[in-house]
Amino acid sequence: MKKQEIKKLTKDQIFKNIDKLKKDLFNLRFQKINSQVSNPAKISETKKTIARLKTVLKGKINA
Repeated sequence: MKKQEIKKLTKDQIFKNIDKLKKDLFNLRFQKINSQVSNPAKISETKKTIARLKTVLKGKINA
């Protein structure tokens, strides 16, 4: 997700996206262990997206 797309989301949408991405990350880790992951860069990309979402969420909560 792009930074601009993340800023347009509501708090509820951010929470849903974080949950979805955490599940995806969990599955990617299992695929990595079993050597079935097709794109290993997807793991770090997912982690960064979760961090971006959490940062924007914290800003919205504090504002």
